[in-house]
Amino acid sequence: MVQKAIMGVDIGTTGCRAVIYRQDGTILANHSEDYPLYTPLAAWAEQDADDIYLAFIKVVSSAMKETALEPNQLAGICFSSVMHSLIPVNSAGEPLHRMLTWADSRGQKYTEKLQAEHDVTGFYRKTGCPLHPMYPLSKILWFRHERPNIFKYTAKFIGIKEYIFHKLCGRYLVDKSIATATALYNLHTLAWDQDLLKIVGITEAMLSEVVPNTYIVPNISPEIASLLGVPPETSIIIGASDGILSTIGAGAVNPGQVTAMIGTSGAVRVVTDRPHIDEKGRTWCYNMTENYWVLGGAINNGGIAFRWARDKFGTTEQYVADNLSIDTYEILSRYAEQKPAGSDGLVMLPLFSGERAPYYNANARGVLFGLNLNHGKRHIIRATLEGIIYSMYSVFAALEEVSGLSDEIRVGGSFTRSKLWVQIMADVFGRVITVPGQPEGSAFGAAVLGMHALGLISDIKEVGKFINISERYYPDQANHDRYQRLFKIYERIYYNLAKEFDEIAEIQRTWR
Repeated sequence: MVQKAIMGVDIGTTGCRAVIYRQDGTILANHSEDYPLYTPLAAWAEQDADDIYLAFIKVVSSAMKETALEPNQLAGICFSSVMHSLIPVNSAGEPLHRMLTWADSRGQKYTEKLQAEHDVTGFYRKTGCPLHPMYPLSKILWFRHERPNIFKYTAKFIGIKEYIFHKLCGRYLVDKSIATATALYNLHTLAWDQDLLKIVGITEAMLSEVVPNTYIVPNISPEIASLLGVPPETSIIIGASDGILSTIGAGAVNPGQVTAMIGTSGAVRVVTDRPHIDEKGRTWCYNMTENYWVLGGAINNGGIAFRWARDKFGTTEQYVADNLSIDTYEILSRYAEQKPAGSDGLVMLPLFSGERAPYYNANARGVLFGLNLNHGKRHIIRATLEGIIYSMYSVFAALEEVSGLSDEIRVGGSFTRSKLWVQIMADVFGRVITVPGQPEGSAFGAAVLGMHALGLISDIKEVGKFINISERYYPDQANHDRYQRLFKIYERIYYNLAKEFDEIAEIQRTWR
């Protein structure tokens, strides 16, 4: 019997990727396309929805051309996409403003206003989303108060996947995974929360229809199908968010398994069989399938902080890397390897873009603490890598407190290219870290969810048969002891500077 192929499409923060798999998990094609991020002001992070749509068309059509599949060999296309994006569109479906990404925190003023005027603990218990300006809840309030003319003519507030699906089939659909990450969806009633909609000043008609993550659109526009190089009757599975699907893609769907991913941002997650709420409000809860939920926390500053270190301290190294045809990050990782665990007492809080879990403080800022005359570039590079892992560990510790102890940590994302960085995670966490052999986590997770939706596998837990562990990293006890001491300092620095973070953020806003 000829194996069916399935495509996983990942609409990411910096680019779109289409990967075609056989039913046994073998990759047949893999294409990606980048698009720009616009940051015109502090705390603003925007993208052009049509840039992303065109990248989607390009990667899907390129992947189809590479495989030369017969029309009946592609079982379907399933989608992964970023969370917390927001696009106001008019009645014709045209964007009225650039898309606000997850990294956009311009709604902080309205987040603080909500905190002052409402029972935000009640919001959290309803939605599983801690109060933070990344969520569409706060972004819609920003449009209502700061861009009233746009708000007035907005027919729908949608995310990027909804924008693309409207192009594909003419309907506004949102999967339950993305809906639960808006801070407007009630985990208990499984519907848009009417009280919260009243607070932000919109009606349910201004949001998309919520469907299961396995929902299949049976036909797409013939014109779009032609552009994509697929038959119009190709099954299109709506899929889920990139965070949820990277968990599936890592194969960490059983009790006690944790996924830790660092790409542009970072996240730690665990799968549960029901919604969970943290009484301290440090973690979120999003839907995976009808039977599974994901509890976790995400950080704003993952690879983006390492990129800052590269851009500010690695200009010469970038020139050398270009001439030697190697990656600048590889050179910087070698620099960091030359310095001891703990960077000789240099501690970095890499909170350049504010922070999500576990603090949910958009006013947080980066801190380099403990500098002395002996510290140099190599110390700063290592301290940056360590600081990002401290951030991840703060989420991990909160997650274990809520969900129980874990027995396996699986990692993914671009940080796994650095053996040093993964070893730092093992040493900070004090746990064995495993690296799955499947490199395209979210796209692969989308393909697996698509197989489940189409009945090619009976349960997402069958993902385990596709996954091999390629590497294991074991903690060094002496390094772990040192890191635990430094992590306590890291946490005290954050809490001791809470007032100063607010003051400097206000200065930056008023002096822009």
